Amino acid sequence: MMKRFFVILISCLWLAVPLFAQSNKLIRELESKRGALQKQIAESESILKDTKKDVGSQLNSLAVLTGQIEERKRYIMAINNDVEAIQRELASLERQLHGLEKDLKDKKKKYEASVQYLYKNKSIEEKLMFIFSAKNLGQTYRRMRYVREYATYQRLQGEGILKKQDQIRKKKAELQQVKIAKENLLQERESEKVKLEEQEKEKRTLVTNLQKKQKGLQNEINKKRREANQLNARIDKLIAEEIERARKRAQEEARREAAAHKKEESKEGKSAATETAAKSKPLEAYTMSKADRELSGNFAANRGKLPMPISGAYIITSRYGQYAVEGLRNVKLDNKGIDIQGKPGAQARAIFDGKVAAVFQLNGLFNVLIRHGNYISVYCNLSSASVKAGDTVKTKQSIGQVFSDGTDNGRTVLHFQLRREKEKLNPEPWLNR
Repeated sequence: MMKRFFVILISCLWLAVPLFAQSNKLIRELESKRGALQKQIAESESILKDTKKDVGSQLNSLAVLTGQIEERKRYIMAINNDVEAIQRELASLERQLHGLEKDLKDKKKKYEASVQYLYKNKSIEEKLMFIFSAKNLGQTYRRMRYVREYATYQRLQGEGILKKQDQIRKKKAELQQVKIAKENLLQERESEKVKLEEQEKEKRTLVTNLQKKQKGLQNEINKKRREANQLNARIDKLIAEEIERARKRAQEEARREAAAHKKEESKEGKSAATETAAKSKPLEAYTMSKADRELSGNFAANRGKLPMPISGAYIITSRYGQYAVEGLRNVKLDNKGIDIQGKPGAQARAIFDGKVAAVFQLNGLFNVLIRHGNYISVYCNLSSASVKAGDTVKTKQSIGQVFSDGTDNGRTVLHFQLRREKEKLNPEPWLNR
C-alpha cells in the first residue's frame, strides 16, 4: 500500500512540472527575440565611426547615427512589448496561485472532517461491529465496501493535499522567477533609454555642425542625386530589356503550346470553330512563362521572410522613398531602394532563388540584377561580382563583395532595390529583420 502511495505521489508531481515550465518557456522565447535585436545593435555599434570635418563624411555619419537610433528605438519597443507580456503572465500566475490556495484550503477542510470521523470510529472492533450488525448478507457486503472505500477516500484526500502543496510551492517559485525577469527587463529598458538620449544628443550636435555648412551640404546632396539618377536610369533600361526578353519567352512558350494543342485536336477530329477558339487569346497577353509564374508566386509567398542582402552586421542608413532629413533645411532625399551599411569585407547575397539578368559597371563599381519571376532584386556598389548574366543563383548565395571606401574610414554601403517588373517597391517589408 505504501509503495503504491509513493508511485501515485511521484506521478502527481511529474504532472505538475509543465505548470512550472510554462513561464520559463515564455521568458526564454522573449529573451531569444530580444537577443537577436540586441546582437544587431551591438554589431551595428561597431560600424559607427568618428566623424571627419568634410561635409560628405559628416552627412554619412548622420545617416549611420540615424539608423542606429532607429534600431535602438525598435529594441526599446520590443522591451516594452515583453514587459507587457510578462505582466500578463504575472497576473495569470497570481490568479492560478489564488485558485490553488483556495482549493488546498477546501481539501484540508474535507480531510480534517474525514480524520475526525475516523478518530471517532478508529478501532477494528467498532468497524467489525458496524459490519456484522447488518440485518442481512447484502447489507453486510455494502457496509464492508463502504469501510474500504472510505479508507481509500481518506488516502486520496491526503495525496491530493500533498500534490496541491507542491503545486503551490512551484507556482510561487515560478511567480518569483517571472518577477525577477520583469525587474531585469525594466532595468535594461532604462539603460537603453540613457544610450538613446546620448545618441540623440550626438545627432543634434552633428546636425548643428552641418547647418553651418549649408552650401557645401547642398552641393554634396546634388552630387549624390546626380549619381543616383545616372544609376537608376541604367537600371530602368536594363529592367525594360529584361521584361521584353521575358515577354518573348512567354510568347514562344504560348506558340508551342498552341501548336501542340492544334495537333492534338486535329487528331481527335475537332471542328475548325473549336480550333479557332483555342487560338483566340492574343500573344501579347503572355508576359511570363510557367516557370516565371511559379517563381513569382514563391517569391511573393516569402514576403517578410527574405534574408538581408548583405552579410554580417548592418545598419539601414537610408530608407525607401522621399523624405526630408530631420533638422536640415531644404535637404530632401529620394531613394528608390534602401542603403545598408556593413563592415569592410561584407558580401552582397541573393535574397531568393533566381537567374542573373544583368551585371554592369558604373563609375568603376559593379551592379547586379537578379530576376525572380516578375520580381527583380538589384544590388549596387560592389567592388567585384562573382556572377555573370544567365547564372542561376540560390538564396543567400554570395554574388560579390560590397565596395569599401578607403577615403572614408572603409565605409561599406550596399544600395539595394526591389522591383515588380517596372514598379518600384519598398524592400524593407519584404526582408526578415
